[in-house]
Amino acid sequence: MGSVYAALMASVGHAVHAVTLWADHAAAMRDHGLRVEGASGDRTVRLASAGTTTAGIGPCDLVIIATKAFDVAAAAQACTPLIGSGTVVQTIQNGLGSPEVVATVIDPDRIAVGVVGGFGASMRGPGHAHHNGLEMIRFGAFAGLPRERLETAAAIWDSAGFRTSLFDDLGRMVWEKLIMNVTFSGTTTLTGLTIGGVMADPDAWRVAQGCAEEAIAVAAAIGVTLEVGDPLDHIRRLGGKIPEARPSMLLDHRAGRRGEVEAINGAIPRLGRRWGVATPVNDTVVALIKAREAAFPVAADPETCPV
Repeated sequence: MGSVYAALMASVGHAVHAVTLWADHAAAMRDHGLRVEGASGDRTVRLASAGTTTAGIGPCDLVIIATKAFDVAAAAQACTPLIGSGTVVQTIQNGLGSPEVVATVIDPDRIAVGVVGGFGASMRGPGHAHHNGLEMIRFGAFAGLPRERLETAAAIWDSAGFRTSLFDDLGRMVWEKLIMNVTFSGTTTLTGLTIGGVMADPDAWRVAQGCAEEAIAVAAAIGVTLEVGDPLDHIRRLGGKIPEARPSMLLDHRAGRRGEVEAINGAIPRLGRRWGVATPVNDTVVALIKAREAAFPVAADPETCPV
């Protein structure tokens, strides 16, 4: 996802610095440019810089933390030299809990929370990303970020062809995306099917629907209002727009990398226990994925964090 953000922003003239833990990806971007193809077209762009650390970049107008949820704390710490007097820091992760982690390192009043969806993004190789769609870009202030600074940050995204929406209700914003992730991330990982494949297979959809219904029940118990009409219809409608997409958890699993199951499907049982909602389907999905991941080697996540 970070590579898609970086390429589209750089293509309209923004000075974009990309930081990634994947050294081969950074080298490819430096030597050959960053190629992104898919719903936005096919382009190769040159970035202001690409590397594995933030050293030498200096203060930025906008810092986007687009890492996996389990790398957020380290990324937030690494981003501190990039923060100037007017910098906005946007956290964009799947699942729950990442903005709270970032706020332990960075002033909460600088933080914008981002939710994106309908991209179906993947890496084709070092320096080369692909995405299936460009659907949902939503932002809100985590704490006391002034509205005008949130709008200024959103304007950067809009200028690059993204369609942003600003939200005051962060709970609604986050959970309307989370129910999609909970539905498809675990089930595609366990079955190897695409999103469309899960929806077409009665057995896979039965598990996916169970995950979704538990998440919807937990949201209701917490008091989150989902303004999407019938939530299951909403999930199937959005999923139908990217039937060939493979969620990042599945892609990580196929590559032998740890995924974000704890932040996504795992968030539902944690909150369910607190609010008295039974979550047996998500519990089972999480346990099965963690059992598989126990045999994986520890490897760096290749995602890009554009700043």
